[in-house]
Amino acid sequence: MDTTKKKELQALACKVRMGVIEGTGNAKSGHPGGSLSIADIVTYLYFNEMNVDPANPKWADRDRFVLSKGHTAPALYAALALKGFFSWDHIKTLRQPDSILQGHPSMHYTPGVDMSTGSLGQGLSAAVGMALGAKLQGKAFRVYAPLGDGEIEEGQIWEAAMFAGNKGLDNLVAIVDWNNLQIDGTLDEVNSPCPIDEKFAAFGWNVITIDGHDFDQIDDAFTAAKACKGKPTCIVAKTIKGKGVSFMEDKCEWHGSAPNAEQYEQAMAELNAALAEVEA
Repeated sequence: MDTTKKKELQALACKVRMGVIEGTGNAKSGHPGGSLSIADIVTYLYFNEMNVDPANPKWADRDRFVLSKGHTAPALYAALALKGFFSWDHIKTLRQPDSILQGHPSMHYTPGVDMSTGSLGQGLSAAVGMALGAKLQGKAFRVYAPLGDGEIEEGQIWEAAMFAGNKGLDNLVAIVDWNNLQIDGTLDEVNSPCPIDEKFAAFGWNVITIDGHDFDQIDDAFTAAKACKGKPTCIVAKTIKGKGVSFMEDKCEWHGSAPNAEQYEQAMAELNAALAEVEA
């Protein structure tokens, strides 16, 4: 990836992270940890990979995005706002009763959301259905589904993975946000799904393991996924929960806790400094 494009994506990822803090800080609730860890992947998808049109959110031939780990909606909402699906002003309304941005994505309320998600384990099944539908209709659109590493402890994930592998859905890409923390602790402490790569490979998937914060590796992985024919691709992205905010990084307690006023100020100062460094 050329330097100019990489710096553009790094700057946008900083802004997505600011949106996460802005939304959860104002809501005084939400899930910042996993939203921050997936921010680079979401940024890459919306600003370098997916074929979408903010002026026509329901365009039939658009690529689809299914946030299977739906509680990390703050990252998705920030990306959608930056892309132009709705005004950035909405970010401050996260989780308010009359807001278009609820705690989990809703295709009924939020422009640009392709699938309502929230109950963990179900999003991949919806993404598989979309990918199969595209094949049956002769459509060229692709489907992208970020999964949580804790979420893939759900049995429905593996039923969907089995089906996708058997049907050769090479228009489907699952991305596992492998930050090794879930709401109650580390994967090992709860119910580890590892080895993640070997499990997806056993179900007939093309598997690529990367640093989920390195845009060169992210770019190479999605390029390879497009080139792979006859198999769905799973990108196992090694990430850091709370990435970009020092006191949140690799801390389980930030899975579902919002920053208070002082923490909000510190987080935004750190992200503004990171943005200034990228843009210098």
